[in-house]
Amino acid sequence: MKDTATVKIFLAQGSPTSVRTAELSNWTGKAVAGPRSQIEEILKREEANNPGVYFLTGVNPETGRDKVYIGEAEVIRKRIKGHMEKDFWKTIVFFVSKDENLTKAHIKYLEGKLIETAKSVGRFELENAQSSGSHLPESDAADMDIFLFRMEQLLPILGQEFLKPVVKQEVIKKSDLLFCEIKNLKATGRQTDNGLVILKDSEAVLEERPSTQKYLYAANLRKTLLNENIVEKRDDRLVFISDYEFSSPSAAAAVIHGGQANGLTSWKDSKGISLKQKEEKDIQQLNALDS
Repeated sequence: MKDTATVKIFLAQGSPTSVRTAELSNWTGKAVAGPRSQIEEILKREEANNPGVYFLTGVNPETGRDKVYIGEAEVIRKRIKGHMEKDFWKTIVFFVSKDENLTKAHIKYLEGKLIETAKSVGRFELENAQSSGSHLPESDAADMDIFLFRMEQLLPILGQEFLKPVVKQEVIKKSDLLFCEIKNLKATGRQTDNGLVILKDSEAVLEERPSTQKYLYAANLRKTLLNENIVEKRDDRLVFISDYEFSSPSAAAAVIHGGQANGLTSWKDSKGISLKQKEEKDIQQLNALDS
């Protein structure tokens, strides 16, 4: 399947962070997105009266992790009204069909596939991890798989990356790898557009520093990683059993160190050069160009 496409974005109120719609050429689907603060304007739109799938995204205040609710509805407007008591979400995106050919079975099939994908990616916490899904005739399932593919193309453009794979092992170059070491333990990672990914089989200390009693972020995140089976206890250490992306090098280092850590000095390349030193070198080169 070709992944090239022409995207049409309409800013309903003239602002890229306000209510907006998104469409792809030669596709019957349509997305509507916007902030929770403008939910009234969003739900007034004609598209909100249609069946479709929707995403409510925000941050879990207890863990600091990004969180998403994935759902389906025969009438988007009615279902979203029932979610206003959930206070974690700050943005909404929903998808409908312009030709009004999405049935209840179609949207339940999409919901099941979306939850399954979000689980396997593991980038966001899932508010609802259960879905009954729906069995479709082979031709309908093929059509919905194409619909899903197009949704996955549009979601990052609308600022939502919960379906985007964290990292592909086969495209990692050795020169891109970074290492964080403490107490004979070693973690391997690489920088990404969104922060830093710690790779599978990386190690972290088992015991947390006393500072976590005052700064709870690292302790809460480590607890979440254990609960979600992203890391597991092995003898005197924690071991990552899957890749995991952190919002910054310092957040990643804090999990490895068991407490507050400066990611710019903790992460180093194979030559022992820290991220801070690499950035300082880059700045020096830029200054030389300007002189």
